[in-house]
Amino acid sequence: MRDTDLYEQLLGLRAPWHVEDVSVDRKRGWVTVRVEASPDTQWACPTCGQAAPGYDRRIRRWRHLDTMQYYTVLEASVPRVRCAEHGVLTVEVPWAEPDSGFTALFEALVIDWLQEANVSAVSRLLGLSWGAVDRIMQRAVARGLARREAVSPAHLSVDETSFQKRHEYVTVVTDTQAGRVLYVADERRRASLSGFYDSLSEEQLAGIRSVSMDMWPGFIGATLAAVPGAARKIAFDKFHVAKSLGDGVDKVRRQEHKALLREGDTRLTRSRYQWLQNPAHMSDAQREHFALLRDSRLKTARAWAMKEEAMGLWEYRSRAWAEKGWTTWLAWAQRCRLAPMIKVGQTLRRYLWGILNATVLGVHNGHAESMNSRIQRIKRQACGFRNRERFRNAIYFHCGGLDMYPETLRI
Repeated sequence: MRDTDLYEQLLGLRAPWHVEDVSVDRKRGWVTVRVEASPDTQWACPTCGQAAPGYDRRIRRWRHLDTMQYYTVLEASVPRVRCAEHGVLTVEVPWAEPDSGFTALFEALVIDWLQEANVSAVSRLLGLSWGAVDRIMQRAVARGLARREAVSPAHLSVDETSFQKRHEYVTVVTDTQAGRVLYVADERRRASLSGFYDSLSEEQLAGIRSVSMDMWPGFIGATLAAVPGAARKIAFDKFHVAKSLGDGVDKVRRQEHKALLREGDTRLTRSRYQWLQNPAHMSDAQREHFALLRDSRLKTARAWAMKEEAMGLWEYRSRAWAEKGWTTWLAWAQRCRLAPMIKVGQTLRRYLWGILNATVLGVHNGHAESMNSRIQRIKRQACGFRNRERFRNAIYFHCGGLDMYPETLRI
């Protein structure tokens, strides 16, 4: 078999394209595959598909997959046509995407590598510039978002994730059933989430059954304004409620610890994590020591008991029983004489409606927290991002569940 025939088969070329010549430069370690089209080919406008006369030809080159250890380049004299409606345009070639300097197979290789390593590592290993690899990622994400069919998510999670220090965030909307990121927006504002809702139709908005989030007024306001019946669909996350309760217990501990130390009592010394840890995860010795603290008459023990009682209320599935349980707990918090727990109780009373929704619907923001952890791993792997646009792009690339391969490789 001739080398030209071999490369025609490897490239999957069809008429009017064929391999004209293959040259090897051993000194440089290059293989150049020259592709030509039949001179009598009738070309069409790449925009409208109408027959168009030829205008001229221009030499173009594309990086291809290596041949053995040889750097491989495709070279072709690509025609340009003059369309009566769209002007002078370059015809599309079957082995590469428009405006790309790489073949579709090479872009697919880079996409696969980017799933496993950061841009800098892929750039170094493939001998490409950082910018070239980043542009391949950008084109991949743009293709994936353009191909994404209209989403009709039933259960959403909304959370913010840090972009840089100084409280700089992006807002992330996750489809909890599909486990993919649907939307990424700058900042942690009402407008950040409103942009997502604005992209949905009335039918899609009506199909939303739950939106799990923390008790952030901006997210609440955007959802109430956009989602029909949102007052029964907004679910305040169990883990954020648990964090508020845990913070309340810790503030009680710190206040009491200072008071006890003045009396020479060191019972609460180095006990912070015991009050926050699940006893099931303690060693036998830790559990025995904690039992003495838990069963004492310490104020911290009383605050801890309140936290545990509140977390047990999430087991209810009847709204009436859940409301009765929470109302009883809130009354206890109001008269407990522990300032941090009173403050937590006031906050939970204000947002009780969303807590009851979460209890009855059985939803939580665990999916968003898991996605947040994944996004932070991506950020650490990349050693940070210089701007939000690249950060958003990376989130969509790794977490968007997108179909990103070039069109010619889609089955």
